[in-house]
Amino acid sequence: MGKVVTVAQQKGGSGKTTLAVNLAVEFRRRGLRVALLDTDPQGSLGRWFMARRDRLGEAGMEFSTASAWGVGYECEKLRKQADVVIVDTPPKVDADLRPALREADLVLVPVAASMVDLWATDGVFDLIGREGRRAVIVLNRVKAGTRLGEEVATAAAEVGGVAGASLGQRVVYAETLGQGLGACEVRGLAAGEVGKLADEVLGLLE
Repeated sequence: MGKVVTVAQQKGGSGKTTLAVNLAVEFRRRGLRVALLDTDPQGSLGRWFMARRDRLGEAGMEFSTASAWGVGYECEKLRKQADVVIVDTPPKVDADLRPALREADLVLVPVAASMVDLWATDGVFDLIGREGRRAVIVLNRVKAGTRLGEEVATAAAEVGGVAGASLGQRVVYAETLGQGLGACEVRGLAAGEVGKLADEVLGLLE
């Protein structure tokens, strides 16, 4: 049975889909069977998947959508088909999010390098705690060497576990997302960042 990784954060624009997409592509590159589940009505993950299929002819991974009540069923089905199931969630914290957390073996909470994003994790971590799930904050759009970035990292560590790997503020993440690709499919520093994060996530899933 595959492992489920749920990406959750109530603040929009925190980088949930970017995180989901890049981990999916990196896991697939390593030979793992990957499935994506989009529970966000905005459908950004689905649009990326279609762009990838149009570009490459074959996305190389499974894709499904579900509303709150269907998340459990879809995860059960996808676990049988994939080594890793990545669930993208809407930017809100309410009862609709709970099924995606309940199914998770690991919850990733992306936090852009701002205190506002960090403050927005309160509700998410409250629900994660109620469901008794393991969670880790992933710092996103980090500007190396800035005081704000250091402050956010320090404060995040007090809120919960923080991944040692982070994603920098790089145009390539947005560019590849629009092209149906992942950063690891383009040479550069971003590919290394995603690789390190993938290593850490797989380690936490063991």
